[in-house]
Amino acid sequence: MQSLITLFQAAVFFGTVIMFGCIGEIITEKSGNLNLGVPGIMYLGGIASLAGVFIYEGKVENPNPIVCVVIALICSFVASALGGLIYAFLTITLRANQNVTGLTLTIFGSGVANFFGGSLNTLAGRFEQISVPVTSAAFRAVIPGLSGLGAIGKIFFSYGFMVYFAIIVAILTHYFMNHTRRGLNLRAVGESPATADAAGINVIRNKYIAICLGAGVSGFGGVYYVMDYIKGTWANDGSIEKLGWLAVALVIFTTWKSKNTIWGAYLFGILYWMYLYIPGQTRSSQEIFKMLPYLVTLIVLIIVSLKNSKEKQPPASLGQAYFREER
Repeated sequence: MQSLITLFQAAVFFGTVIMFGCIGEIITEKSGNLNLGVPGIMYLGGIASLAGVFIYEGKVENPNPIVCVVIALICSFVASALGGLIYAFLTITLRANQNVTGLTLTIFGSGVANFFGGSLNTLAGRFEQISVPVTSAAFRAVIPGLSGLGAIGKIFFSYGFMVYFAIIVAILTHYFMNHTRRGLNLRAVGESPATADAAGINVIRNKYIAICLGAGVSGFGGVYYVMDYIKGTWANDGSIEKLGWLAVALVIFTTWKSKNTIWGAYLFGILYWMYLYIPGQTRSSQEIFKMLPYLVTLIVLIIVSLKNSKEKQPPASLGQAYFREER
């Protein structure tokens, strides 16, 4: 029983990181833009939040945990949204190739983050390891009392607030996309920008807003990874990039529905960490288990393609540049 609880907890921690990245990418792709720069954006969100609170904790004698959390989230959203703005300008205004631009953004984001992460580690002192203990503790704080309710408490209430925030964002995104006028307009832009333009919908504005907002949400995945997953430090090991690609794969697995990310992200986490709880594993078999999330995504993609269900297909104009002159 304890092994199952531990596996589920690991899946929740792991899944929350990619859930934020996936929700942000869904918002972006619903506007018709394919942004493969999710890993780079998550890098930007993570390092910006770490830098912001590192400066605050270093300047203030008794840092306020709430202020630390606010600074981390604001810095992350602004930096990630700026990354999305760069992508939007290149792909919408300059009509650059979306795939190439996204991959370039991933390289750019990881380079910038690791450069500043190394610089912050140097500034941290002779141990060469940055730490923001007050902020990390605030992010990892559990709900008082509820986390001690036996197995139920461990399964549902032994996490920081970002886990529940991710679920709320997924639900709100689903409601926005399906039950609000602005959300329906955004989906119309992603399906047929020419038709939406003819109907009076500002295609360019909707694309810019969706990309920047989606990038900002994806950046929260970087915040959670830095502040909760690795406890307020910086690790130059490429883990954020791996999780970013899993977030992109999760978009396909959830068939572009944010509500499906709630269970899909945790399923990815279970599949990824399952090898730790199966006895007799070799190094080769462990690597095979780590491939399971991608394999399941591939199977879902094949099934969806064979069924050809419109509800489970990506936006019709996904990845295509919009030329108003050709309308």
